Amino acid sequence: KSSLLNVHGRLEIPIKKRAGEMDVLNDEHTKMYFYENRLKTYSGWPFDEGCACTPENMARAGFIHTPSENSPDVAQCFFCYKELEGWEPEDDPVKEHKAHSPSCSFITLKKDVGELTVEEMIRLQKEREKFLI
Repeated sequence: KSSLLNVHGRLEIPIKKRAGEMDVLNDEHTKMYFYENRLKTYSGWPFDEGCACTPENMARAGFIHTPSENSPDVAQCFFCYKELEGWEPEDDPVKEHKAHSPSCSFITLKKDVGELTVEEMIRLQKEREKFLI
C-alpha cells in the first residue's frame, strides 16, 4: 500500500509537496494574508487615534491602503478585492467590509490565518481565486 495513505485511508500529501502547490502564497499580494504586512501599507492614512478606522483596525479587517493622488483614504480588501473610499472617523472597518462584501471568506474567518492548517489555507486560497474571475 502507498505510504501516502493516512490511518483513515485518506490520501495524505507530504508537506513538501503541499508547499509546492502553494507557490501562489509567495507573491506580494498573497503576503497580505498576514496582518503585519497589511498594516505596513498604511503610511499616510488620514485617520488615526480616536477614530474607528485606524490603520490597525483597517488591517485587522483585511484592508490594505491603496491611495490615489485624489483619494488618500482608499482601502481594498486583499482577499475579495472590494475597494472602499470616503471613510469617516466613526466607520467600523469590519462592519463596512461585511456590509459591502458579505461573500468575502476572509472577513468571516473564525480563526487567525497563522492557525490555519495547510488544507484550510489551500481551500481559502481557492476561495480567493473566485474573486479574480
